[in-house]
Amino acid sequence: MTGAVELSVDGAPATPGELACVALVNYGAYTSFRVEQGGVRGLDLHLARLEAEALELFGEPVGEERLRDLMGKAVAGRDACWLRVSLYSPDISPRTPDWQGAPRVMIALSPPPPPFADAPRLQLQTYAREAAHLKHVATFGLIRARRAARAAGFDDALFVDGGGRISEGSLWNIGFVSNDDVVWPQASMLTGVAQELVQRGLAKAGLSGRTEPVHVADLTRFDTAFLCNSATPACAIQSVGERAFTTPSGLIERLQGAWASNPIQPI
Repeated sequence: MTGAVELSVDGAPATPGELACVALVNYGAYTSFRVEQGGVRGLDLHLARLEAEALELFGEPVGEERLRDLMGKAVAGRDACWLRVSLYSPDISPRTPDWQGAPRVMIALSPPPPPFADAPRLQLQTYAREAAHLKHVATFGLIRARRAARAAGFDDALFVDGGGRISEGSLWNIGFVSNDDVVWPQASMLTGVAQELVQRGLAKAGLSGRTEPVHVADLTRFDTAFLCNSATPACAIQSVGERAFTTPSGLIERLQGAWASNPIQPI
């Protein structure tokens, strides 16, 4: 996060005890997004993610109305900011893993961050996140992967499974483009909200999109690669391993336009 961070739990300022719980027990999930004009692009997707995470990890959803209420209180009339909405329970620990119920909601509010990347060079790494379909708080593997990539002279890491299928990046999804066709990898991974928003808007940008397995050997099929996450709707990738990509003029702007074609949904 960039700049000052305001933390609240269930609508009240976070206490030292609550912060200690989150710091010491690495069990939970979250979603994060940019607030624009008091609303969020893809808010429906973020809410659905939080409810699915709550049900799978804690046994009970929070409730969309409560999530909206807590987000609204955190934003408190701000026109633009960045929110991270996290789910956790002080009743769950390594010694007490059995508790079930609606999780507590921690919201971190900070200034909007800059774009995540600029023409990154990616190192292929054989790795898969645990419970990859969840945006969970276990980030050790992701940070370690990024550190290893940078130590090797790259900017970031792109994950590949044992069968050579490309999945996702450290903190983002990847898309490949040939002519006007976008291909999203099919593998064990998190389907990102930004990815879904870009996909929703592709037709308006004169592009098509589909999901299929993409192996490392398939990289020569594509002219362009790009990454996307909530802070960066689309960013050209310079290279994956030794495979360099070119980006036609205007393509990234079209992909960004696909994302921006989604309406801002009021909290």
